[in-house]
Amino acid sequence: MKTVCICGGGSLGHVIAGYLSAKKGLRVNILTRSPERWSAELQINTPEGEVLKGRLHTVSDNPQEALLGAEIVLLCLPGYAIRGELEKIRPYVNRQTCVGSVFSSTGFFFEALELLDEDVPLWGFQRVPFIARTREYGKSANLLGYKAAHNIAVENCDNKEEFRLLIERLFDRPTKLLNNHYEASFTNSNPILHPSRLYSLFADWNENVYYDHRFLFYEEWDDAASCHLISLDRELFAVLRNLPVSKDFLVPILEYYESSDAESLTRKIRSISGFKGIKTPMIESDNGWQPDLKSRYFQEDFTYGLRYIYETAHRIGVNVPIMDRIYSWGVNIAKMADR
Repeated sequence: MKTVCICGGGSLGHVIAGYLSAKKGLRVNILTRSPERWSAELQINTPEGEVLKGRLHTVSDNPQEALLGAEIVLLCLPGYAIRGELEKIRPYVNRQTCVGSVFSSTGFFFEALELLDEDVPLWGFQRVPFIARTREYGKSANLLGYKAAHNIAVENCDNKEEFRLLIERLFDRPTKLLNNHYEASFTNSNPILHPSRLYSLFADWNENVYYDHRFLFYEEWDDAASCHLISLDRELFAVLRNLPVSKDFLVPILEYYESSDAESLTRKIRSISGFKGIKTPMIESDNGWQPDLKSRYFQEDFTYGLRYIYETAHRIGVNVPIMDRIYSWGVNIAKMADR
C-alpha cells in the first residue's frame, strides 16, 4: 500500500484525499495547519451520485509526522503558500519521495528546483485533475467534475514512464508526459488572462478613485483587455520559442477562442456561458466600489503566475515590453494591500 501526503486543506486537497483513499485504497496523510478540524473519515460526493468514504491515516501540522513513509507528496496550495510549504517539508523528503503540485502555473517547479535537493523527484499537473468544492471542512466535499485527460511534468526521476502510469492509474484518466516542467508551468490562461482584464479596468486607479458599480469580469470584457491579452500571449510565445518545449503544447489565445482580432475576441469572451455572472474582485464602501487588492486575482496571478514568465523572459534575454508594463503595475498595486 502506497502512502500519499496531501499538503493543504482546500477543496482539491479534500477531494483528492478522499478519492485516493476510498477508490484506490492508499494510505493518505494530511499536512494542515488545522488538524483539529479534520475527522478520520472523509466523505466525497461524485457527479454520478456515488458517495465515497475514505479514511485518513494521519492528520497533522507536524511535517515529520505527516510525511512519515510517504512515497508521493502533493501540494494542494495557492502560489503564495508553495515556497513556505517546501521549506517546511524539505528535511523530510529524499530521492524516494515524489513531490508534486496539483497545479503548476503558480511557480511550483521554479521554487522546488531551487529549494529541494537535486535528487528529489518532482512532478506536477498542468491543470487540476478535478473540479472540487468543500462541503464541511475536514469532513466532506463535492467532486463536481473530471478532466478528460491529464498532462503532467516530471523532473529528477529515473523512470518517468513508470510514474506516468502510476498517476494514470490513481486518477483514472489518460495521462500524457510533458517534455519538461516549462510545459506545465507556462500557460496562457489565468497568468495572462486575469492581468489583462485588471489592467484594462484599473490601470489609472488610485486610492481616491471609486466606481459606481461592481464590474462583471467577463461579460463586460472590453477591447482594451483583449489587446493586452493578445500582446501578452505573443510575448509568452516569444519566450517559449527560446525554451526546449514542443511547438504544439500550447494553443495561441486567438486560436483557442476561435477569434481573429481583439474585437472578435471580446465578443467571444463575453459570450462564454461558463463565464456568466463572474464579478470583478471589488469591495464596496460608502463612497462606492474599489478593487479588492487582497483577492487572488491580484495576489496570485501577478506575483505567482505572470512573475515566472516575466523572470524567465529577462533571464534568457527576450524583449517583453507589454509584459514589463503590466507585471510591474500589478506587483506594485498588489503591494498596496498591505498598507
